[in-house]
Amino acid sequence: MTEFNINVMVERVTEKIYENDPTLVERYGDKGRTKCVEDNHHHFKHLETAYELDNSAFFIDYAIWLDGILQKFGMSTQLLMDNFDFIIEVLLEEQGKQRIENTRIGIYTDYLKQANDVLRSKVESH
Repeated sequence: MTEFNINVMVERVTEKIYENDPTLVERYGDKGRTKCVEDNHHHFKHLETAYELDNSAFFIDYAIWLDGILQKFGMSTQLLMDNFDFIIEVLLEEQGKQRIENTRIGIYTDYLKQANDVLRSKVESH
């Protein structure tokens, strides 16, 4: 069981995404915001599974697969990388609130950074 409220964290991540790029509201409307929330729940589920398996490759493979899907819908790899960065920010904020060392948060953050490194190298090689 996680030591934090995923729903609250997903809402904070979604807020950060939309604050960072206000044009998303115009481009995708309420349906897009709903999809963003759903996608972030998927990100956390995959982080949880990777954590339970103790296998960062599980999350990295998910990130690569998802990037391919999102590109087919006209979204950039950078948008996914930014999303992962916002998850890291929210995780670190949560860790600060707890004022304790949270192993799960540290591992989630590490998996997100690893995925972004792979996505970044993919972008740079094109």
